[in-house]
Amino acid sequence: MPLTKLRDFLDDHGVKYISIRHSRAYTAQEIAESAHLPGKELAKTVMIKIDGKMAMAVLPATERVDLDLLRALTAAENVQLAEENEFRNLFPECEVGAMPPFGNLYDMAVYVEKSLAEDEEICFNAGSHTELIRMFYRDYERLVKPKQGRFSTENY
Repeated sequence: MPLTKLRDFLDDHGVKYISIRHSRAYTAQEIAESAHLPGKELAKTVMIKIDGKMAMAVLPATERVDLDLLRALTAAENVQLAEENEFRNLFPECEVGAMPPFGNLYDMAVYVEKSLAEDEEICFNAGSHTELIRMFYRDYERLVKPKQGRFSTENY
């Protein structure tokens, strides 16, 4: 069960959360539709490389990573999207593309789009293409300690 590592972590830290099952969906917009959520309320995890080191960018499903803004935020020389084959083995208990935004569990930095921090809750993939977790953003921030900033633009 892909969610075990995350559930154990949340339970060990006394975090209250809700698990949401939905029909199999792969894109963030399909997931939001399937789970009956507005796309802006679903956080997606995009794998990036910052000066060659793997990291997570977490942003609303309705937006896309702006690499120039992320480069400025991180003060890095090189920021690029990671290829699936570069990160697939880093998350053995997760389905590819359904990684939860908990880089701290995988020894990697996490960058969160500031607009997500403005909401009371965060909802995200829970390691599979059929399950989401909803929890308070303040708990997510306390556990993950992500770096916040503006680095996304609306999808067209």
